Amino acid sequence: MKVAVLSFAHERAATYARLLRDMPGVDLIIADPDGSPGDPARGQAVAGQLDASYAGSWDEVFALRPEAVVVTSEVARRRELVERAAEAGAHVLCEQPMAAGEADARAMVRACEDAGVRLTLASPVCFSPAFTAVRDGLADGEAIGRLTTIHGAYNGRATGKPEDGGALGANATVLLDMVDAVLGGEPAEQVYAQSNSVLSAEPGVESAALVSVRYASGTVVSVDCSWSLPADRSAGGGPTMTFIGERASVDFNARPRLLGGFDAATAGERWEAGGADLDSVMLGAFIAAVGKEQGAGPDGAAGVRTLRVVEAAYASVRTGQPVDLASA
Repeated sequence: MKVAVLSFAHERAATYARLLRDMPGVDLIIADPDGSPGDPARGQAVAGQLDASYAGSWDEVFALRPEAVVVTSEVARRRELVERAAEAGAHVLCEQPMAAGEADARAMVRACEDAGVRLTLASPVCFSPAFTAVRDGLADGEAIGRLTTIHGAYNGRATGKPEDGGALGANATVLLDMVDAVLGGEPAEQVYAQSNSVLSAEPGVESAALVSVRYASGTVVSVDCSWSLPADRSAGGGPTMTFIGERASVDFNARPRLLGGFDAATAGERWEAGGADLDSVMLGAFIAAVGKEQGAGPDGAAGVRTLRVVEAAYASVRTGQPVDLASA
């Protein structure tokens, strides 16, 4: 199966490429025409390291007719690449946030639906067996009763580029995908958010945000996201989530601390996470679903719902007021 990684603008592109290269039956293609050939972290250099095929242009990669693609470009280019992949008949795994705005996101969903290919969002936690077990347990209502409140936190290091958004756009998306999965796609009704740029190297790019969301059933969600993880922390920071019901609560940690201490070699804290490699789990599930009617993880419609909440959060930050979301 031909699988293409489109662009190395995102920090996880190289990780995805290495994991795909090692999968049985996968013929890896790398395309990164916007990257510098002399940059060891960009696609052409990584293709050489992995002995993978390299396409020097978007036309070239789509002419090779990949059966699946992983879109890890700048946010502004994702619509274009998803639409071209759909036109070529390729199933798509797209990084979050999926698009720069709701109109682009809806266009991406339509393109994939019209082409009969699946659009999956790259939210690794949603593919976690542990998260699936928690979600199933919440769904039957026996463990905690009716779900009333959800609190999530995701605190990491600064990633991506300023034009792709700050901690709100990057980290809140991960948490909101999890909430959407637990609530079964229930629409959000109202969003209120605050943010600051205290830890940001870029003026106007938020380094911390707190978002409150009320859903149609009355469930209230609060997500705390920031770029506050120390540079010497090798792992940790979540995402974590607490589900509070009428009778009990459940805590979930996607990256539980397995080993900690002081590392003399780096003169910093040692933090090793436990659990499965979620990037590997996600890619395995995506590849296994290629050509099938059903697939795991959030689809394009879920991505649109998450993006609407994020856009409303940014609007709330600007105005200082709650934002009501009309049904869509």
